[in-house]
Amino acid sequence: MTDDALDRSDDDPDAPADATGAPDDAPTADSDDAVDPPGDATAGSDLTAVDSAATAGDPIATDGGFDPSDDAPSLADARAIAEHREAVLAAVRDHAGEIARSLAVLRGGDYGKETFETDAGRWTLSYEAGDVEYLRYAPRSGPDCYVVSSREPPATEDLADALADYAAFVESFGRTVAAAEGLLDDVSTDFPPVASTAELAAERDRICARIRDLGDAMAGQLARIDGEYGTFATTVSGSRWELKWEAERASYLRVGGSDGSYLISQYAPPTPRELRRHVEDVPAFVDAFNAHVADLEVELSGVSLGVD
Repeated sequence: MTDDALDRSDDDPDAPADATGAPDDAPTADSDDAVDPPGDATAGSDLTAVDSAATAGDPIATDGGFDPSDDAPSLADARAIAEHREAVLAAVRDHAGEIARSLAVLRGGDYGKETFETDAGRWTLSYEAGDVEYLRYAPRSGPDCYVVSSREPPATEDLADALADYAAFVESFGRTVAAAEGLLDDVSTDFPPVASTAELAAERDRICARIRDLGDAMAGQLARIDGEYGTFATTVSGSRWELKWEAERASYLRVGGSDGSYLISQYAPPTPRELRRHVEDVPAFVDAFNAHVADLEVELSGVSLGVD
């Protein structure tokens, strides 16, 4: 290179560095940035083939992640099993419901529980309002299984074991029904006539009406001197007799304290036995009332205001 050329390269930075015209930073064959020649054309296709093989056959993807689609068949199987179990449980509930209604009719009530024995275990059927409440299977060994209940459904294995004995349970129920057949065939419905209580009730009501008249008369007299309402009590034949009045009418006449017999009541008349036990002491109660009034008259008869 001439001096003139060197001078021109200093003045012009875009001028080529040498006669080849290549820039200073162009890579050379010996530099680290040199690009290898294509060589064998199968190298790149080998990498593609590895990726394709990993995606197609290896459950672990090339990035190390888990492919959830590999578990899809087992999830579908679980759903199918659960749906089939629900269908079986629904059929059993309907059938057990018929047994529950038949049992309710046989036993004569809407509520109850009964146990049926089989060779493999024990079945307990509980019914409410004429329908099955629960059906429990207790095998000779192993845990109980609620075939019908308001709880969560039983495990599929336990349900299968229980239903293997379900036909035997139905047969046991059939034997229960068969044992009850014919029990009433020889029962006679030729019952004796029922005795009438009409005369007895009428006589009781007649006596109670008379006691009511006496009680109201005493209530009227007591209201005059003791106010609109109150209580008069005395002892007759060792028992406490208490007459309560209100507005000149007897509210009740009770013999024997708070747990005693009511000869006068706002609710119901006494039984014939209660009335017979106390009716003979009614005259003595009236005499005690009259004596009470007489005592009050004596007390007032001696009162003087000192005025002519």
